[in-house]
Amino acid sequence: MEGSPKLGLLSGIGLVASSMIGVGVLVSAGWAASVLGPGEILLAWLVGGAIALCGARAYAELATLVPRSGGEYRYLADLLHPALGALAGWASLFLGFAAPVAFCAAMADAYMATLVELPTHALGASIIVGITLMAALSARATQRVQDSLALAKVMLFALFLVIGAVAGSHAWPQWQPEVPHEGFPVASFFGQLLWVGLAYTGWNTASYVSEEFREPRRDVPRAMLLGTLLVTLLYLAVNWVFVANLDPGTLSEWRSEGGDGARTTLAHLIVRELAGPAGAAAMSAFVVLAMVSSASAFTVAGPRVYAAMAGDGALPAVFAARSGATPAASTVLQGAVALVLLLTHSFDLLVENCGAVLTFTTALAALALVRARFHAPAGIDRRSIGALPLACALLYFAASAYTLWAAASERPARLLWIALLCVVSAVAYALRRRTH
Repeated sequence: MEGSPKLGLLSGIGLVASSMIGVGVLVSAGWAASVLGPGEILLAWLVGGAIALCGARAYAELATLVPRSGGEYRYLADLLHPALGALAGWASLFLGFAAPVAFCAAMADAYMATLVELPTHALGASIIVGITLMAALSARATQRVQDSLALAKVMLFALFLVIGAVAGSHAWPQWQPEVPHEGFPVASFFGQLLWVGLAYTGWNTASYVSEEFREPRRDVPRAMLLGTLLVTLLYLAVNWVFVANLDPGTLSEWRSEGGDGARTTLAHLIVRELAGPAGAAAMSAFVVLAMVSSASAFTVAGPRVYAAMAGDGALPAVFAARSGATPAASTVLQGAVALVLLLTHSFDLLVENCGAVLTFTTALAALALVRARFHAPAGIDRRSIGALPLACALLYFAASAYTLWAAASERPARLLWIALLCVVSAVAYALRRRTH
């Protein structure tokens, strides 16, 4: 089994961008237009990007303090408490990586169906099996494919923006949301911010594979910050094309065709109006490519968390990996979980709950940096933590906490998976303590 080649800055930026850029940005504007106006939609994406950048700056400091793979699992276990690390680890296994891989595969299935008829889940299952085997057997081939897919995805998004700039509207939109409101719709705004936050998920991907970088203390922070900034600018531009070219007829058609349930995105319809049927078909092909790229990025990052857990005894030793080697067993484990989720689950509610859980665990990681500044464990120099990353950590934690509170106020069930995750991880940690 081939060892992992060391990553550089450009590969790190590509990994972050590939993890972040997915189908969420292509569908969420249609649902948001039910309760938010054009300015409020753009504000949601701007706020989401600012929150993600604060999180990336806090994680950049965490990656400097703890330059080891594992992301939230490692930061929470080392800086707060091993039980909280276990919570983040289990969240990563089922919701942080396996569920997004399955979701990407399901999206690829549905969009390919607009181009050619295939058996149910044939393409999605093939994507999961293919990228799992490639990641387990050849880290070098995985890196090359990942870099190529990341570049292709950014180029295709750029093409969408060029079509919007050349053939689309440039005037400020005058349409109103389906559900009228007086004043600023706080609950609806933060409810949509969960979906926006999920579309930004992946800004911390480089932290999961810190030990795969040639210069982790230098390149991991830069990859997260530059990748997040790139995607934030891209998302704002894409959503401008959406809100500038939306009209009641387009929204009505999108919703009548099932919206996200039918995986017919607004991008598909807008490009069809601006560039014709060939453009719409190209958009469907683009979404398939984007989903393969995202699934590949999650398959690279996730198994490093389980390998770190296995190294600490939280999972069986078979899931650990030698230094510099690919965690093959962990890669296969994640692929198997993702395949089961693809074949057994509906994803609308899963995506929403996934956003809530990931917001919760990343907020805890930001809190870990704050605690380290005032009460650092042995081996950590708290005086090296600067004012800017500390302020970003506090802002990220406050924004995440308020987002969860506002979203739960609108729909309390959004916190159900967080509660379930806390119970499961607490039981697993207690059993581990007893057996060790």
